[in-house]
Amino acid sequence: MKTLSILYVEDNKELREALSEMLAGPGRKVVSFGTGEAALAAWDACAPDLLVTDISLPGMSGTELTRLLVAKNPAQWVVLCSGYDFGSHIATLGRNVRALPKPFEIEQLEALFDEINLALRLP
Repeated sequence: MKTLSILYVEDNKELREALSEMLAGPGRKVVSFGTGEAALAAWDACAPDLLVTDISLPGMSGTELTRLLVAKNPAQWVVLCSGYDFGSHIATLGRNVRALPKPFEIEQLEALFDEINLALRLP
């Protein structure tokens, strides 16, 4: 059974640890980082199916990280999380980029995972 490999980026340590536990589950593996730069440095070694990232990060933003990764792989799946309105610019980032406004319910995130699993043909 293939697992959904998730790379999660969040600068708030407590939130990162709590959400990493919530993201992990049957059929999912999570690796988390506190900065976009650290996530980018580990990207090739992790080879994730999905990037879940906060937009507001110190240094490289989640949006910048998304642009770099989608430029390398236009089919890359990304979930951008933010307390700010995404507006229509989310559509310009890539066909597999989704927005998740903060605060969100875990059911909203699970619905995105279901969509991504279906697209990747994962169980």
